[in-house]
Amino acid sequence: MQAARTTAGIDAPIRRIEKPADAADAFDDALPLFAIDCPAVTAGRPDPATAPAITGAIRLAVEHVVSGAAAALVTNPISKAMLYSAGFRHPGHTEYLADLAATGAIAPRPVMMLVGGGLRVALATIHRPLASLPLALTAELILDVGRIVDAALTRDFAISHPRIGLCGLNPHAGEGGSMGREEIDIINPAAARLRSAGVDISDARPGDTIFHEALQGRFDAVIAMYHDQGLIPVKTLDLWGGVNATLGLPFIRTSPDHGTAYDAAAAGSARPDSLIAALSLADRMALARTASS
Repeated sequence: MQAARTTAGIDAPIRRIEKPADAADAFDDALPLFAIDCPAVTAGRPDPATAPAITGAIRLAVEHVVSGAAAALVTNPISKAMLYSAGFRHPGHTEYLADLAATGAIAPRPVMMLVGGGLRVALATIHRPLASLPLALTAELILDVGRIVDAALTRDFAISHPRIGLCGLNPHAGEGGSMGREEIDIINPAAARLRSAGVDISDARPGDTIFHEALQGRFDAVIAMYHDQGLIPVKTLDLWGGVNATLGLPFIRTSPDHGTAYDAAAAGSARPDSLIAALSLADRMALARTASS
């Protein structure tokens, strides 16, 4: 623990605590830390032996937010490849959280939203090959994502009448069907159904202009159709301060918008910007959710 404190440059004492209620008192003069069983680690070197400690820490944190002992969950990046080698069966971190949050056999649909650079960008699809997108995009998927984003903007971002921009899949949003029919056959009909249900959402807009429109104040959030379409503008505008907020879970969850950065961890040069931004956003979301309840 002392080695990690030194590497991270934490200029504050660390106090071990046994229950969440002790954290508030500890923050007066120290950084509270739950002690969990974990083998010795070396910064920058992933070790499958640490997998139970990693997944156990996530599970414990979820128990705290579900029970109300904590107001929000902020996670650091995990190495999925390392966890897979230790038998981790979930596609990723977010899917593990959704499984932990499941009620019975039904897991919530998590929606990834990137917040940074003045943008809020949710993703309809995440880690998929581009060739699979036309089959993956369905009206029902867009309906679900639109409803989840609309509800989260109201409850967790304190926006009373959210305005949502919807990206097209094809260049120029399909150019009237000459560059693809997904906008005509799938995206715009889903948008019309959302509007009939009271969601203020646009038809498909060209991906090369919609983010500028959002920055100018036309939209409170944008729904991108695929991973890079949504992440490129956020990371271009704010590479170090972007935050991944997971919508659709029964609790607030944010995370830094970067990977494990083992090379930076080994060199002791990791930057805290995105983690600080994730903590700050989680705090604002928790306050907004409390005020709306």
